[in-house]
Amino acid sequence: MLLYKPKKNQSVAKGNRLLISVTVMGSAGPIRFVVNEEELVAAVIDTALKSYAREGRLPVLGSDLNEFFLYCPTAGSGALSPWETIGSIGCRNFMLCKKPRAEKVEDEARSNAGLNQKGSGSWKSWINKSLNLKISSH
Repeated sequence: MLLYKPKKNQSVAKGNRLLISVTVMGSAGPIRFVVNEEELVAAVIDTALKSYAREGRLPVLGSDLNEFFLYCPTAGSGALSPWETIGSIGCRNFMLCKKPRAEKVEDEARSNAGLNQKGSGSWKSWINKSLNLKISSH
């Protein structure tokens, strides 16, 4: 009778282990890895980012887990709290999305407003020049 005996340096994990899929917005396919059901959502985000980078996937995301939300598409529309355990959600398929940055959105709106003003002036002057050239040539 053979019994399984873990190696001395191998720790026996507490709790169940889950195979989860994390789909990153803008990426070709999901990342799959095994986690302990007692692991926090923040740790799962960190593991997903590291796996994503290790695989050399695009677009490049960075490694700051505070810049991302983890969603469970079947559990509702809200992002998961980073302090929840991943097993408490009852889901194995997740979506990782980058958080919108309010400062960046405001800066882009300001720069677009400036471009629209310049662009409309340039556009109007171009039309006027084009019409003047056509009228004078007849």
